[in-house]
Amino acid sequence: MAAFIVVDDHPLARLAIRMLLEKEGHVVVAETGNGSDVLALVKNHNTDALVMDIDLPGINGIEAITLLRSAGIKIPVIVMSGKNPDYYIQLSMKAGANGFISKQNNLSDLSHAVGVVFSGYGYFPLRISEHYEKTSTASESEQLRLLSRREFEVLRYLGEGVEIFNIAARMQISNKTVSTYKARLMDKLGLKNQRDLLDFTRRNNIS
Repeated sequence: MAAFIVVDDHPLARLAIRMLLEKEGHVVVAETGNGSDVLALVKNHNTDALVMDIDLPGINGIEAITLLRSAGIKIPVIVMSGKNPDYYIQLSMKAGANGFISKQNNLSDLSHAVGVVFSGYGYFPLRISEHYEKTSTASESEQLRLLSRREFEVLRYLGEGVEIFNIAARMQISNKTVSTYKARLMDKLGLKNQRDLLDFTRRNNIS
């Protein structure tokens, strides 16, 4: 039996994860929907591992993992996200996560991931979504890997329909810098206009 903290901003998702973990004989000692709570929760509870989403209020899951590792906390972290796995697996690994599960797949993968991670291995299956053509998606996944973290962040905001001046405010950079990032990512991805960009983000589950 292991003690877990569950981090997801959707109560139903936390409930589903809790039920899966408890079914396997584990216990959830704490849960939160805010990334900023993670460090304090880990310090205040006797925790063996975390299951964490990426999209969180406060700080996102990638930032929370980075914060934990910077504080010298080495407990296993399994990321469970609906975000594009081909890109976010890489970010999760770089931040120090021990596993990644796509919410697009069966959540029962969590049981397998926990077993693998507690055996001392990483769990990062590269799976192409069944909703799209494998060759097309694989090619676009390679294009996504060419983007810098900031370019990808701009792409995500644009895919959500956020205006350039609002993106600049959120990222605390100038409008001109956002426009530069946009032009650069459009070139790297071979996109010609806003419609192409929106289709790309929806097709790759980015926005």
